[in-house]
Amino acid sequence: MRDKKNILFVFGTRPEAIKLAPVILEMKKYPALYNVTICNTEQQKELSNQTLSFFGLKADINLNVMTFNQTLAALQSKILKKLSEIFQKNKFDAVIVQGDTMSIFCGALAAFYNKVPVFHVEAGLRSYNMAEPFPEEAIRQMVSKITDLHFAPTQLSYRALLDEKIPPDKIFITGNTVVDALFYLPENVMLEAEGFWSRLSIRPSNDIVLITAHRRENHGARMEEILSSIKELADKFKKHKFVIPVHPNPNVKKKVLGALSGKNNILITEPLDYPHLVWIMKNSKLILTDSGGIQEEAPAFGVPTLVMRYETERKEGIELGLAKLVGTDRAVIVRESEMYLAKDKLSVRTDSSKNPYGDGHAAEYILRSIREYFKGNII
Repeated sequence: MRDKKNILFVFGTRPEAIKLAPVILEMKKYPALYNVTICNTEQQKELSNQTLSFFGLKADINLNVMTFNQTLAALQSKILKKLSEIFQKNKFDAVIVQGDTMSIFCGALAAFYNKVPVFHVEAGLRSYNMAEPFPEEAIRQMVSKITDLHFAPTQLSYRALLDEKIPPDKIFITGNTVVDALFYLPENVMLEAEGFWSRLSIRPSNDIVLITAHRRENHGARMEEILSSIKELADKFKKHKFVIPVHPNPNVKKKVLGALSGKNNILITEPLDYPHLVWIMKNSKLILTDSGGIQEEAPAFGVPTLVMRYETERKEGIELGLAKLVGTDRAVIVRESEMYLAKDKLSVRTDSSKNPYGDGHAAEYILRSIREYFKGNII
């Protein structure tokens, strides 16, 4: 029997770094119980590594898997091959993954091939449409089949797993660690973030509209509709500041710059540091996004969110009226946005106490479940 457990965290994107950081930090409080190894596939190389640094963390293993315009199949084979080499050289007692990207799919699959337990953070989110979001919905469902502990953020995700015949003693409702992460940023970091935006002439008193758009299913004609709607809104609401952090995907970046450059009330930025993103979310009047994480973070700040997708696996916010699915049709996005932008900022705020995605203690709940798991599974 070994008392100290070797735990491997596998992730590759900024959202995964944000959502796993609270779990890593919580686990590192118990060095007598856990030996933590952090593996970053670097699916989003600069973004993920930089985000780790804001939490005082650094990857122990970097895989450097990305190349220009890489296919999903090529990415999968590359990550699996490199992870297989890591498993051959090390003994792990569990692998922890989060969410729904190719990095977590390969992390879970490599663990399964090596008969290592898989713990899935943010388990059970479902749209039940394999094309929306793509390929994330399929990845989530496949990972669930080989997961040993499912950390479901909400009652809805818990029920989804039960419906798929996952044993109830393997599912734990924890809330979402993204809410925990919001409280890990020190005051001096947030003051620096405010200074960053002030230098760009963005202040808390402004009517700010934050827009993020990058999902694969929204590339092509859908992205053109989204950008057309933003241009129309910026023309109609000239006193509002429209802030668009451009995703590093070159297919997205080129279209955004081509459609929206040169307008005085549209600010196009490079991908944002995590504290800078938190500050702009907190101070926005309205958010338009196709992101999953922002749907969970915005309710914590009372900011209404229009989701530019046709399906979402985060239905709780929709059901409570904290967010609304609007798709990608230009006319619909404009109409729904106008309902908020025509009013003053305070009157459109949502009730942050109704945030269904967690109370800021998800990492503690997750660690408690892991501790109990190892008590009952002597290795």
